[in-house]
Amino acid sequence: MSAIAGSRMNPRRFSASQIKFYIILLPIALIMLLPLVFIINHAFKPLDELFAFPPKFFVSKPTFDNFIRLFKAGSTTTVPMIVYLLNSVVITILTVFLNLFVTITAAYALSKKKYKFTGRLVSINQTALMFCGTVVAIPTYIVISRIGLMNTFMANILPLIAMPVGLFLVKQFMDQVPNDLIEAAKVEGANDFHIILKVIIPIVKPSLATVGILTFQAVWNNTSTSSLYITAEKLKTFAYYLNTLTMTTTGNTIVGVGMQAASTVIIFLPNLIIFLILQSQVMSTMAYSGIK
Repeated sequence: MSAIAGSRMNPRRFSASQIKFYIILLPIALIMLLPLVFIINHAFKPLDELFAFPPKFFVSKPTFDNFIRLFKAGSTTTVPMIVYLLNSVVITILTVFLNLFVTITAAYALSKKKYKFTGRLVSINQTALMFCGTVVAIPTYIVISRIGLMNTFMANILPLIAMPVGLFLVKQFMDQVPNDLIEAAKVEGANDFHIILKVIIPIVKPSLATVGILTFQAVWNNTSTSSLYITAEKLKTFAYYLNTLTMTTTGNTIVGVGMQAASTVIIFLPNLIIFLILQSQVMSTMAYSGIK
């Protein structure tokens, strides 16, 4: 059933029966693309077009001046821009890897291992879906402070290695894996580690790709950990650097708006590229998670 649903969500061939869906979906897709087109056009607008009235949606005279000003401003800071970029790359890679490890092992325990409080733990995770990051900011700060991670590299990683929504998606996906398949692996002598690695991961790979995208976006765009837990500039992230650079390095608000538009595109493009590469996996996850 899962394979059938996946083929319906991601058809490989065009059929005349799909025309009615394209008639509805194409206008909706065009409307949803408008913010993306505006963001990219906005970054290449010269200063006079940035503040033109009435506002222009498309750029008339594209220029790289906003990006040039941004990188020139970055060259005047005490810590080189490349340090912030490397911090974000390392933090993102480590956090995504640790998040996937925590998610797959926790989902396996909650889905395929039956303990006395399994149901309650699942309910707690579902309850956690209702809370945004702002609500848990103070408890998270207390935890980071108590365990001595303030102003350390791990302070950028630890708060983001577990995501309730990721655990929920992977568990829903894993619930569809037949228990007989796992029992057969145990008969062959496989332990839990080998079952997860050789049996579970190949089956739930689409959901892991979705969790990877969500984690990447949360970590790459994150500025809160650098502002709350880090005081050393050399440990802060690229997103935090660009956010503060556009607000503090120039007193000219007009120039600052152009730099901010350029920095928005720089931060946004990796998210877009990752999503375009893995979007079919996301669609499969959304389809499978609703099948029982």
